[in-house]
Amino acid sequence: MCNHPIFWSFRRCPYAMRARLAVLGAGLKVELREIVLRDKPQAFLNTSPSATVPALRLGDKVLDESLDIMVWALKQRDPQRLLDMPDEGWQLIARNDGPFKAALDHTKYAVRYPDLDPRAERAKAAAVLDDLNARLQGKPALFGARDTMADLAVLPFLRQFAHIDRAWFAAQPWPGLHAYLNRFMASDAFARIMPKYAPWRPGAAPLWFGG
Repeated sequence: MCNHPIFWSFRRCPYAMRARLAVLGAGLKVELREIVLRDKPQAFLNTSPSATVPALRLGDKVLDESLDIMVWALKQRDPQRLLDMPDEGWQLIARNDGPFKAALDHTKYAVRYPDLDPRAERAKAAAVLDDLNARLQGKPALFGARDTMADLAVLPFLRQFAHIDRAWFAAQPWPGLHAYLNRFMASDAFARIMPKYAPWRPGAAPLWFGG
């Protein structure tokens, strides 16, 4: 049994991205194991009850949900006070993970949902983003001048939605939201969580992330 945290990840997964952001923000060091979703290694399947990323093994304990990993990391160390946010932050995360993520999936993967109108689903997502844009007027983050856990939890999904149709997204009257996303994608934190790594293989040397 390894005596260090083992973090199973997939680079482009927004759930894994936000968990990596929290680990990085906490200044923790974990062994990163990148997987290929179509070829999941048995060691990963033995770790993750849901067979989804991210998954974090801590000795004989496993955290299998991205928010649990974020909270675990930030309760170890939180130099940026990311957990210091209003209760409304948890409500924004719940809306992101619930209705917004559903509308995002129905838009991005419309072929999988032939009974749904992708334009109507995009409109549902846009209604959430209208609210975020209004919230961001005159400030760089959801609750003022600095990021909180809510920002880290929401931004990877905003990025995913924006990439569905970049021209359409850029044409929307969302100046606060555009600046918010651009700031994130130009940040050092984003650069540090997004390098491409070879998929993990048994016997591979540890790949360290964070610290």
